Amino acid sequence: MKFKVRRYLLYYLGRALAFLFCLMPLRAGLVIGGFLGRAAYHLLPEYRNITIDNLDLAFGKEKSPSEIKRIAKDVFRNLGKNAAELVNFPKINEKNIGDFVLLKNRQILDEAFRKGRGIIIITAHIGNWELMAAALRLNNYPGVTVGRKIYFDKYDKYLNYLRKTHDVNVIYRDDSPRKILKVLKENRIVGIVADQDVDSVEGVFVNFFGLAAYTPSGPAAIARATGAALIPVFIIRKNGRHELVIEEPIELVDTGDKPGDIIKNTQKWSDVIESYIRRYPEQWVWMHRRWKTKPV
Repeated sequence: MKFKVRRYLLYYLGRALAFLFCLMPLRAGLVIGGFLGRAAYHLLPEYRNITIDNLDLAFGKEKSPSEIKRIAKDVFRNLGKNAAELVNFPKINEKNIGDFVLLKNRQILDEAFRKGRGIIIITAHIGNWELMAAALRLNNYPGVTVGRKIYFDKYDKYLNYLRKTHDVNVIYRDDSPRKILKVLKENRIVGIVADQDVDSVEGVFVNFFGLAAYTPSGPAAIARATGAALIPVFIIRKNGRHELVIEEPIELVDTGDKPGDIIKNTQKWSDVIESYIRRYPEQWVWMHRRWKTKPV
């Protein structure tokens, strides 16, 4: 009961803050959101410690404790900015999306669409990943995202309300896989954020920052089975706005050894994700226990 009451209080507090953020210019909201994110670094010791521990696992041999602490603070700051942008989604439209997001290499998506087998966009919780989905829709790229239903229904409904202001629809992880196959058959995009350790989905262990990390195998398996292009895409906060970078499709290995090929192909896209996190560590969500599942 105590947790239920707390969830309701946090929900209504969040909605009140969202209302205030919508009244102010977005740039002012970003400043305040960043400040609140830095405050959360100090107010949420559990998530702060997980963030620092994970950064130490990934960069302990490369970066000093003070550098790791600075990155950790900036991680929270980025999330605060993300929240400020998210609640302002209704202000973003086809006419002004170019002021917020610059698309790079869009010809890669266009070429993949011409092949007619659909596209699997593989990405990470980096930059403002929710804005990435909205930006693609506002640039007339059709598709859906695959996501996890939030444990508290009011949170989930509000997030989906914000997504649907730009026609971003979600297929939940526990929905039938046929929904994903249908989208690909219609030559649309399926966006998958697959950079977390989720032991409830089928996965394989691949190398991630030099450590064995349990990683969803679905993207590689579906791409291999359907012929859909598997394309890494990232949105990075840079120079006062965002760059949405479309990478070349992953060249899938197909030796006839299905289990081995899935591991190799999953390692390929995971390596691309790692390369972006290494370049922009302050923009990834390090408070997730990425290496919690251990190989048997």
